[in-house]
Amino acid sequence: MKTLTSKQSVFRDYASMVIGATFVGLAFNMFLLPARLAAGGVSGISTILFELYAWNPAYVQWLFNIPIFIIGYVTLGRSFSLKSIVGTVFVPLVIWLTEGMPFAIDNPLLAAIYGGIMLGVGLGTVYRGGGSTGGLATVGQMIKKYTGLSSGYSQLLADGCVVVASAFVFDLELALFAMMAIFVSSKVIDFVQLQSSDSKLILIFTEKEQEINQVIQGEVNRGITKVNTIGGFSNTEKTMLLCVVEQPEAIYIKKLLQEKDPASFVVFLNASEVLGRGFSLAQSYKTKS
Repeated sequence: MKTLTSKQSVFRDYASMVIGATFVGLAFNMFLLPARLAAGGVSGISTILFELYAWNPAYVQWLFNIPIFIIGYVTLGRSFSLKSIVGTVFVPLVIWLTEGMPFAIDNPLLAAIYGGIMLGVGLGTVYRGGGSTGGLATVGQMIKKYTGLSSGYSQLLADGCVVVASAFVFDLELALFAMMAIFVSSKVIDFVQLQSSDSKLILIFTEKEQEINQVIQGEVNRGITKVNTIGGFSNTEKTMLLCVVEQPEAIYIKKLLQEKDPASFVVFLNASEVLGRGFSLAQSYKTKS
């Protein structure tokens, strides 16, 4: 069973990298290159060189990725580098295969927004598989490793120099649109990697602790964590109930609290990702079993 699970995990990772790399390549040919947006990375460099010398972007990206791949192999390890081969090869391949596609958007604003979204989805999917698309994406992962920054902001930092160069080759306006595309993609990268859910974190401050506890555990069948707190105004000890539920359950609990204890103080927060019994981890475990 463990061997089968390991093979499934490896297959899922490489499938994620192939799908993500496809999105990255399509984002380049559909939005970024037609609009002349050098949105960072080796793809941005290839856009600049295409404008200056009409060099084929796919060949340029393959050429630049070779030394960067070697650096990634040394700094990030053999496992990461082997996975990054998929993105390093596949992104330029998709660009080469879809060259001259008819569905091209040359409006800089539309390209910045929708190209940034598609690029972010692609890169985030590749990162979830534990790989890279090569080029400055590998540099971004190295920045993440040594600084602790998120993948999105690491990529944003690595791409800055390319955007500055594009301002001289094209113009300042297109460089600003390229920066917009990078910003959009960085946010989408983090969103994809977090795998945001509709779960809610509920913080309940109440004097009817036992009653509320019984209602949530009995009627909603969710666990509760009790945290001892001290009121800042009254300076008295109170108990805070902490509970994580799905969105429909949160709506039901809100209704119950309004009926059972309208004087309670309740805070509903978005939980980006929840791992544990009854949530993502439990579902994943059932699937593997």
